[in-house]
Parts: sequence; C-alpha cells; structure tokens
Amino acid sequence: MTGTPTRAGLLRLCGCLALAAFVLLPLVQAIVLSFTATLGAEGVPQGSIGLHNYINILRTPDLRASIGNSVTYVLLNVAFCLIAGLPAAYGLARFGFVGDRHFLLFLLAFRVTPPVVLSLPIFILFARVGLVNSPVGIALVHCVFNLPIAIWILESFIAAIPRSFDEMAFVDGHSRTSFFVRFLIPAIAPGIAVAAFFCFIFSWVEVVFARILTVTAGKPITQAISALFTFRTDWGLVMAMTVFSLIPGVLMIFLVRNHIARGFVIRT
Repeated sequence: MTGTPTRAGLLRLCGCLALAAFVLLPLVQAIVLSFTATLGAEGVPQGSIGLHNYINILRTPDLRASIGNSVTYVLLNVAFCLIAGLPAAYGLARFGFVGDRHFLLFLLAFRVTPPVVLSLPIFILFARVGLVNSPVGIALVHCVFNLPIAIWILESFIAAIPRSFDEMAFVDGHSRTSFFVRFLIPAIAPGIAVAAFFCFIFSWVEVVFARILTVTAGKPITQAISALFTFRTDWGLVMAMTVFSLIPGVLMIFLVRNHIARGFVIRT
C-alpha cells in the first residue's frame, strides 16, 4: 500500500526530468557553443572556450546596430501599445455597450491574422511615407498587431477594480487625467507589466515585418542572426547572438512571472 504512491511519485519525477532535459538540452548546447570558437581566429585557436564570440558582437558595427534597432522599435512598440491601449481598455471596462464582448473577440481575431497577408499593402504605404528601413516603421506595424493583446489584458485588470474606486476619485475633485495617473495606473501596475511583457515578446521575436521593412538599413537582431548564416558560418557567433537575444525575454518573464496568468482572465 505504501509503495504505490512512492512509485507513482518517482514516475512523475522521472517524467518531469525527461521533459526538462528535452526542453533545456538545445538551450544548453547553444550556450556552450556561444563560448566556443568554432572557426578560430588570430590568437584564438579553434575549439577554445572564452568570451571571444561576445566580444566580436561588440566589435562588429552591424551587430551592435541591430541590437540598438531592436531595442528602439520594441520600446516604441510597448509605449505606443500602452498609451493607446489603456484608454481603450478603460472605455471597454467601464462603459459597456451592445456587443462589447464580441468587439474584444474581434480584436483577438485580428491579432491572429497572418502578418504576410498585410505585408505588401503595409510596405507600399510605408514606402510612400518614408518609414521603410526605420525602427519607427516596425514599431508602428507591431503596435497594430499587439494593441489588441494590450487592450484585452488591461481590460481584464481594470474590470476587476470596483466602479466605486473611480467614483471616489471623481468626488474628491480629480480630473480624468489625474485619476488615470494618480490612481488607476498604480492600481493596475501588474496588468500594465503583463501587457508590456507580451507586447515586448511578440515584437522582439517577430521576423516577417522586420524582414520586409528593413531592406537596406534598420535591421533588427533577428535579421542580423539570419545574415550570419553564410557558406562558412561561425556557429559560435550565431549562438552568442542567439543567447544574447534570449536575455531580455528571460528578464521580462522573471519580472512578471507572478502576474502573467491574470492577464488571460476573460469576463463573461
């Protein structure tokens, strides 16, 4: 009788370990390769272990520029989504109208539209207004696709706050702007962090518009990694760029890990 639960527990533990090994093994291999000189260079023999690949990232102008471009358009995308998404989410949460739930579902349906469907008209439009090869152009396109997620997440957090919270602030003489800045934003700070996380991640890993809208300049880190694949690929440098690109996402997950689940609550 006492052996059965123990055996079941061991089986579950083994299953968890096997799953962890399956998931983490490619990552461990990538990290090891990122510290390995796969091609070798002057003073760095092939197969040696060190920080030379990461030093090469800092020494290569194109790779440095790609990191700066990615950070720029991702931060702009997050800012645009939060600035536009917070008022929209507040309106949906506080001022109900016929079909408001269907409108939220419509927003999510637009989010799952394949980006390649809109790539040609967006490229033509942005070429006419001079936003091709610019991080601002990529940020605006990503905002179009990430804004529905931001609205959906923020609306669920705002809806969880009683309406009396708003009324007390207005009775005290606060304007709508003052209420937003001094009361609402601090109250839903975890929701803002979750929305920023998803907007950040979806923008950081997106490759379709990043490839189409950066023909000659403004290439992000994803395009820089793709350009490293040549006839004689330096796999150590590729893995170093890959590991470097994972760091922001890991930090964001660590910061919002306790609030992510709440971002998927849907009111009925």
